[in-house]
Amino acid sequence: MLTTTGGFSGFSVDDLERATAFYRDTLGLKVMSDSMGLRLNVTGGAPVFVYEKPNHVPATFTVLNLEVPDIDVAVDELSAAGVKLEIYPGTNQDERGIARGRAANRGPDIAWFLDPAGNILSVLQG
Repeated sequence: MLTTTGGFSGFSVDDLERATAFYRDTLGLKVMSDSMGLRLNVTGGAPVFVYEKPNHVPATFTVLNLEVPDIDVAVDELSAAGVKLEIYPGTNQDERGIARGRAANRGPDIAWFLDPAGNILSVLQG
């Protein structure tokens, strides 16, 4: 069995300066910089490492899920900050971009958006 002392996830971006501004100023996350990249401190979760990669290609899956107490408030806050929500065919999203899984007992309420590097992020409740 593997013995560990901790863990974290990570993903790449094409521009650390833009990523810092987005994660710190737009999303309001705690961002710490070091010589290797950024460390995002997400309340209640393990740190997330973000690093610059010259040939970055955005992930085709959600790289970061942010749990929120109220999905409607979170979507309002994102929209007010200029963040555009993504609409994905087949996800039964409402006009605001929220897939409401809790009402149908099919998972969380979730809404997706992109960071400046094109990575997929989400806010979710439940």
